[in-house]
Amino acid sequence: MQPLGVGLIGTGYMGKCHALAWTSVRAVFGDVARPRLVHLAEANIDLAQARAAEFGFEKATADWRLLICDPEVDVVSITTPNQFHADMAIAALQAGKHVWCEKPMAPAYADAERMLHAAKASGKAAVLGYNYIQNPVMRHIRALIGEGAIGAVNHIRVEMDEDFMADPDAFFYWKSELSAGYGALDDFAVHPLSLLWYLFGHVEAVVTDMVKPYADRPLKDGGRRAVENHDAATVLLRLGGGISAVLMANRAAWGRKGRIALQIYGSSGSISYDQERMNEFELYQAQGRGTEQGFRKILTSPAHPPYDRFVPAPGHGLGFNDLKIIECRELIRAISGEPSSIVTFEDGLRIEKSVHAMAQSFHERRWIEIG
Repeated sequence: MQPLGVGLIGTGYMGKCHALAWTSVRAVFGDVARPRLVHLAEANIDLAQARAAEFGFEKATADWRLLICDPEVDVVSITTPNQFHADMAIAALQAGKHVWCEKPMAPAYADAERMLHAAKASGKAAVLGYNYIQNPVMRHIRALIGEGAIGAVNHIRVEMDEDFMADPDAFFYWKSELSAGYGALDDFAVHPLSLLWYLFGHVEAVVTDMVKPYADRPLKDGGRRAVENHDAATVLLRLGGGISAVLMANRAAWGRKGRIALQIYGSSGSISYDQERMNEFELYQAQGRGTEQGFRKILTSPAHPPYDRFVPAPGHGLGFNDLKIIECRELIRAISGEPSSIVTFEDGLRIEKSVHAMAQSFHERRWIEIG
């Protein structure tokens, strides 16, 4: 495969993460051509030029449309705030580019539908940035479930908590605006939903409660502004095969930094995982004498691919950015027409549909079936 020409729109935390992935994917996996960092777009030209120099891109622009029209760009990474995803992704697909767009697809479901329509019409790879499913731990957990290592799964509990909005005196910013979405649900609860999809398939029904820990926040220039969305949510879910689940999300949870706590209960065992300790999981199997039964902690190692591509020894650990490199390799597989482990726009739309059903459930105070 010829080297891919890469365009990057947005250079915040996730933009840098994408740039690192594109820079490292050849060195880590060795079986792909080294991508060419062609064009970078930011809100103003000074920032664009500074980031292009830092990240190693050849060109910089303050107009993302110029990047999309660049004939040297084959694939566009979109890492801007959520409300810009739809227009950028659709324009890129219509221009014949592959797209790697950070989650969620868009705050409005109709915009997410337009994104999927554009992806289907283009015939190009359209992938969403759900890198937690790329963790070697998660791949192994799925294999264990498939092998029946804990019997028939009957109940799941998953929590996602962070504290970046826990301080009541923190200034109001765009993530509290209604235009950014429902709040905790689509800001980051989509990540545990991607894990549920990866392990068990899509959600079939939901009932939801949401809360605002703080009704308003201070403004930098004085005064206060009402918080327009909800920072915490609790959802009961039904999955296929009669599996019940509970999802809790809170972005105002003091002390939690990047927690996705996943507990999976089966007829003959359990699995426990926490994203804050992403290089290990615990396995309980109801086998042998009861006097010796207990959870076993299992550390990732070269026996859990593609860990071996990064580190030759067990227990040394991977990081968040490494998962993005794995996702980048899977994207390249998809572009090449090879089997790949990715969240496509089609799967992503079903995740979005689940989120909107959760919000509908909250407003209508009832269970919502997801068709």
